[in-house]
Amino acid sequence: MTVLDLEKARAKKAAALPYTDEVAAKTDHLYKRVETLIPPPEWRLHAPYIAAINDLKKKKNAVILAHNYMTPEIYFGVGDFAGDSLQLAKMAAETDAGVIVQAGVHFMAETSKILCPDKTVLIPDMDAGCSLASSITGADVRLMKEKYPGAPVVTYVNTSADVKAETDICCTSSNAVEIVEWAAAEWKSDTVILIPDQYLARNVAAMTDVKIVTWAGACEVHERFTADDIKELREGNPGVIVLAHPECPPDVLAEADFAGSTSGMSNFVKKHQPDNVVLITECSMSDNVALENPKVNFVRPCNLCPYMKKITLPKILKSLQSMQHEILIDPAISERARGAIERMIALPLTRQSMYTHAKAPQVMAVEARAM
Repeated sequence: MTVLDLEKARAKKAAALPYTDEVAAKTDHLYKRVETLIPPPEWRLHAPYIAAINDLKKKKNAVILAHNYMTPEIYFGVGDFAGDSLQLAKMAAETDAGVIVQAGVHFMAETSKILCPDKTVLIPDMDAGCSLASSITGADVRLMKEKYPGAPVVTYVNTSADVKAETDICCTSSNAVEIVEWAAAEWKSDTVILIPDQYLARNVAAMTDVKIVTWAGACEVHERFTADDIKELREGNPGVIVLAHPECPPDVLAEADFAGSTSGMSNFVKKHQPDNVVLITECSMSDNVALENPKVNFVRPCNLCPYMKKITLPKILKSLQSMQHEILIDPAISERARGAIERMIALPLTRQSMYTHAKAPQVMAVEARAM
């Protein structure tokens, strides 16, 4: 560490909020939820921010939506609602709060704003983006629709508002198979455009007879996992149960025992209580699920999402104090995007997708990203 790094560390520590008896009184009950993971010295750094944020939420009629990939001090300390992208979208639409703070990434905050145009939606860091969402634009979707006329467009919620505005219906990793099959039947088409995650599309294609056209997008966290990683985990941890996210490459899912959304993986652990388990996804997810399932041993390979980790307690506090950064969307784009999201939410879906490889996936084409 350089002298400059040391000076920055001292300055950061000096600027930290003090840990007082009042802070302890307000946060001790929350610490009990995370004490097996967060040591007391670290908690004393987090607790003043947690106390200040929770006080300010009450004054400003605000709620915090915490994605499953948030760190435990955010997830358990200040999150009012927690879950995957579909759960958070529904919670955003249902809350009576006037202010929504998105503890997640930018496309999630946009989704909240689309569903709640009259509410103030904040994101603590505008640089909390997403490699998958940034891989495609509305103009790209329009070109795909020209190339495949008559094929309905199913768009993963991990996309920007302008992409959703070009969409017939949205999906999440938990409902993608059913949404694709519904869209094919509704549009009387044997082909569906499923964008932008090529791996989700391939994994969906392995479970349906619908032909899939997709896009060369990927999540930089999940695409780094390989089948060899899974084999090494099994060799080093005999009997471990492997749960994988469907944004992983198909060969990874082929090696897994179960594949599903973040909520699907969490529910699997809660229901089955395996002796040893590994979640093949962003590593904060394992911390949060482990705290809720103390009898389960978690093996933790770690691929961090650099965008999710831009959301911190100090940034959340600053966001509430200064009401920054507010999400604003062109009303014309918002209205069109809202239809695609609401169409997804309104469908009476009957199952959580479990991704398998019973047949060869019918991926007609992977449209290349413009360079």
